[in-house]
Amino acid sequence: MTNFMFRKAIRSDVGLIIGLISPSGGGKTFSALRLAVGLADGKPFAGIDTEANRMLHYADQFEFEHGELKAPFRPDAYAEAIKAADDADYPVIIVDSVSHSWAGDQGVLDWHEEELQRMAGDNYQKREACKMAAWIAPKKSYKKMFQRLLQVKAHLILCFRAEEKMKMQKDSKGKMQIVPIGFQPICEKNTPYELTMSFLLTPDKPGIPQPIKLQEQHKSAIDLDKPLDEAAGKKLLEWASGGTPKKAPKESAKKLSGKPLSKAQGKLIILKGESHDLSDAETRKVIDYYCNDPENKHGGRSFESGQALIHGFDTIFERYLDHMEAEQGG
Repeated sequence: MTNFMFRKAIRSDVGLIIGLISPSGGGKTFSALRLAVGLADGKPFAGIDTEANRMLHYADQFEFEHGELKAPFRPDAYAEAIKAADDADYPVIIVDSVSHSWAGDQGVLDWHEEELQRMAGDNYQKREACKMAAWIAPKKSYKKMFQRLLQVKAHLILCFRAEEKMKMQKDSKGKMQIVPIGFQPICEKNTPYELTMSFLLTPDKPGIPQPIKLQEQHKSAIDLDKPLDEAAGKKLLEWASGGTPKKAPKESAKKLSGKPLSKAQGKLIILKGESHDLSDAETRKVIDYYCNDPENKHGGRSFESGQALIHGFDTIFERYLDHMEAEQGG
């Protein structure tokens, strides 16, 4: 006889794991603190700082409890620090930044090299043969860290560094040029999609969230046209506690330029597709899907649709995959 029981599903005290991804100047730490103020609802919250105490730069603007995490940046060290904060009953825990667990001193990448050196030393052929096996221990630890985060009672705001990704491409004259194709979070590639929600913040629009993952039930809490702030944190808290945040009143629709999606935009979108290992033809299907989507408010195959595809390709591609799966299932 099992003791396993079922009861009616009611949303209440749901833990959130929010990812903020940004290069220097994008506003991830400031945005994290603003969100935490709203989520904490007047209670003290915790900040775990791996950035040489840079969170303390904001100590005059925000009231929070600060803890410094130093190297070695093993995933287990992060998990233990977060557990200590959770055991202390902080309602919100900021970690700035989680990227050190991947690419910091003795993080996952360094650990992989340590394993490779242990298995093969400087023997090139043996190192090539051992590359996959050398990932087992570090990636297992990294995965275990995120599994432990799912057991945390507090809301988590995880900050990640980002670096601009470049690609070599021939221009119209046949010369090779370095072309930027967007920002890449410094973490395991699937990490942003394993969180409750995740956003890219860029230096040209500090604090303004560009969704990487944002599900329908959370959209009413996040205004994509303004910086993340205390009000967004309060709306997320309301949703997590079982309420339904009211959507902010919509502004009148912006007038469209009337310009078509340009060849230059098309080339940038193709590069975005290449970052997902898509062929040109596959990327054009994503473009067609978005431009023909009845919910597209940018006027079909327009300049505005092109800009949306350039800056939000990851999210649009995810929606395209969901659309294709639904079609196949139907």
